[in-house]
Amino acid sequence: MKTVASADGTLIAYEQSGSGPDLVLVHGSVSNRTKWASIRPRFEEHFTVTAIDRRGCGDSGDSPNYAIEREFEDIAAVVNELDGPVLLFGHSYGALCALGAAMQTGKLAGLVLYEPWISEGEMLTSSEQLERLDSLLAAGDREGVVMVLLAEIVGMPPHEIELFTTSPAWPGSVAAAHTLPRECRAENAYRLPADRVGKVAMPVLLLLGGESPPFAGKVNALLEKTLPNARTVVMPGQQHSAVDTGPDLVIGAVLGFWRDLG
Repeated sequence: MKTVASADGTLIAYEQSGSGPDLVLVHGSVSNRTKWASIRPRFEEHFTVTAIDRRGCGDSGDSPNYAIEREFEDIAAVVNELDGPVLLFGHSYGALCALGAAMQTGKLAGLVLYEPWISEGEMLTSSEQLERLDSLLAAGDREGVVMVLLAEIVGMPPHEIELFTTSPAWPGSVAAAHTLPRECRAENAYRLPADRVGKVAMPVLLLLGGESPPFAGKVNALLEKTLPNARTVVMPGQQHSAVDTGPDLVIGAVLGFWRDLG
């Protein structure tokens, strides 16, 4: 385990394994670096894999005043510790943070974004849902917080929820439940800075589940339009959790993208 101090002094933990060019993995909400357990060994055959614990999750530190911009700085700090060039891969909220980090470092060879949720005036989490998350946390029901995210906010089907609750990532999700309300509020408030994103010239792979909710496709189309060098791979039969339910599709898409970069 290694750590690096982010711009505000918060220590961000990361774990490295494998060998080869650098691949940095950024997990989504209520998770930690164990989120990648199903695909990380396969990536280690091709890359030096750096799996980050985002702030407030896993072994990383935290700060009392949260802003999504601090997450951008956290990821950029880890990327800048590496020799590079770096392939940066973010999932869900981690993809939104990875996109922000891409505007703060010059070490990236490519960027992979799997369904970041970006609000363009649309509430991604309702005020009623946020109040319920706050109430569940206050009552100490951390599992209930995660279940609201999976079932109601993400819309994960029951069989995928059951798979997730028995995966190695589940305990880390429950442990990180306290970070969910602040991240949901940050997503609701975030607006894509189109002028800055339009200057992200590196190649970008957008991963999209073929059965993901329409909102995911809407965000994907926005990113395709805004990013100057982006392409989409649609993963048939998948939704927001192909890292667990369709790992071969994710791995194949990322490795193909990397080969094209070479």
